[in-house]
Amino acid sequence: MNPETLRYNAAQSAAYAPICDLLATEIGKGLKGAENRVWHGHPVWFLDGNPTVGYSVQKPGVRLMFWSGADFGEPRLDVVGKRFKDASVFYADVTEVRKSELKRWLSLSRRIQWDYKNLVRRKGRLERLP
Repeated sequence: MNPETLRYNAAQSAAYAPICDLLATEIGKGLKGAENRVWHGHPVWFLDGNPTVGYSVQKPGVRLMFWSGADFGEPRLDVVGKRFKDASVFYADVTEVRKSELKRWLSLSRRIQWDYKNLVRRKGRLERLP
């Protein structure tokens, strides 16, 4: 795990640090070979340079976000906008994280990806990766 991610997790409150640690560990297991770094202020994992999953501490809790999650067909993942394909879930307590569910979402995140890496080059138009 990237040292920046460890520092991010350690800087969180006593309530949220365990959630961040658990998510980082499980994402690392579920996305072997993914690059992890702090991007735009929070931990993100990339597959072939494409942002795939990340988390951030926000007022409602720890937000776990999948960049292409809107296409996962998972009812617990909340899709907010229609333009981009992201979906997320919030955790207020570490006991809310369901490892089996997270494992399934990570598997889906490897199979279902939209090309965010080239979003600027394509002037905001997303394309599905094969």
